[in-house]
Amino acid sequence: MTILAIDTSNYVLGVALLEDNQVLGEYITNLKKNHSVRIMPAIQTLMKDCERLPADLTKIVVAEGPGSYTGVRIGVTVAKTLAWTLNIPLVGISSLEILAAGTGRYFDGYVSPIFDARRGQVYTALYQYQNSKLAAVKKDQLVMLADWAEELQEMDKPILFVGNDLPIHQAKIDEILGEKAIYASKLEHNPRPAELAGLGQDKPGEDLHSFVPNYIRLAEAEAKWLEAKGKILNG
Repeated sequence: MTILAIDTSNYVLGVALLEDNQVLGEYITNLKKNHSVRIMPAIQTLMKDCERLPADLTKIVVAEGPGSYTGVRIGVTVAKTLAWTLNIPLVGISSLEILAAGTGRYFDGYVSPIFDARRGQVYTALYQYQNSKLAAVKKDQLVMLADWAEELQEMDKPILFVGNDLPIHQAKIDEILGEKAIYASKLEHNPRPAELAGLGQDKPGEDLHSFVPNYIRLAEAEAKWLEAKGKILNG
């Protein structure tokens, strides 16, 4: 089995090839650049360097969100197109789960990955490794960071926070959780596409026609358009 993993759900762009439980290669950048221009060359470079052809692929695994509206859409569109063209299964994995998978494996507690969602809000969830497998304790959600930290006060173990957006929220986390909050190393904040491939390795393919990104919330422009439309319809 040769799996191609694709993640463009945030500033980090990552692609990986996983074959028979071996990571053949990874390409990762954390740059504020146009993913739509860079994703296909990244895939092509990785495939060429690993001496694999599109026909060798047996599954596509993609980060389905939440995250950047545009970034999530780009990754999912590319993944669906490749899966459809090659007639191979497509699997979607939470972008938050990918981040948690890379940090919590040897941590005796919970993992809370954080993506900033502006205005004091974050995309987050709570995960824990149970019997060597990552399990969701609290589902992916959009929440005020302060409310989330208050909720985590009730947990019975320390919380490991991870994510490139932590500096925006760390002061508030410290204020509410104190020593209960642990922070991942700066080397762990980029989600690894190889982790993404591993998470989707044994999952069944999804229906390509109905598969859509998990934005959790509408893009701001779309939300404003719907709000304005509602006002017009309601007089």
